[in-house]
Amino acid sequence: MKVIPIFACAGITGFESPAAEYRQLPLSLDELLIEHPSATFIGQASGDSMEKIGIFDKDILIVDRHVSVENHDVIVANYNGNFVCKLIDTQRRLLLSANDLHQSVTIQEYDNFSVEGVVIRSIRCHRQSPILVND
Repeated sequence: MKVIPIFACAGITGFESPAAEYRQLPLSLDELLIEHPSATFIGQASGDSMEKIGIFDKDILIVDRHVSVENHDVIVANYNGNFVCKLIDTQRRLLLSANDLHQSVTIQEYDNFSVEGVVIRSIRCHRQSPILVND
């Protein structure tokens, strides 16, 4: 694991007041996670087809439309009217799952297929976010 060197000065020795001044951390999660804000959208993974590469059901996907698709990128695509998150084999025109229980899918000429963007980050919420709760 690589530790991100961000240091907070909180004066933890002795019995200092809980109101002691903290130094603001110079880190923006927007800047860390999103490279092209005007070309980025956020989605939520559904299902188990990408588990072997660490994308699990309900994970948050940060998808960049500005990035060029490369062979074996994780993409979000519209495949025959359904949004899918898959690995793409650009040379063999295949959508690949990262789970042995799911077959690869050949992209045929007659399929309605478009890449919506490349998944550049994924985030796992260990507690349910109130923003993501469906009513």
